[in-house]
Amino acid sequence: MPPALLERVDNVEIVIERRPTAMDRKVAGIGPRSVLLGLYHGVPLTSRGEGYNLVLPDKISIYQESIEAVCSSDDEMREEIRKTVLHELGHYFGIDDDRLHELGMG
Repeated sequence: MPPALLERVDNVEIVIERRPTAMDRKVAGIGPRSVLLGLYHGVPLTSRGEGYNLVLPDKISIYQESIEAVCSSDDEMREEIRKTVLHELGHYFGIDDDRLHELGMG
């Protein structure tokens, strides 16, 4: 991750989970047959007001089974995890999916 970007990330936990829950899929707006590689849980920086304090860390979930299903090698998995974390950090910074796709981070 670029150091300038990393310096701006605060109070975010990145976790690996086996698979997304039904609630994760609902939040992401996808059905049970769709692949979900990762999910940002939190309030984007652009949506935080003055009253935003004393909260648990935001969380980025990376879904192991989904990543393994779309990758055929360890190198592919490392790259997919990197891309997924950067995509979810984009949501942390308030960037929506359409803009992330425009930026090549879809």
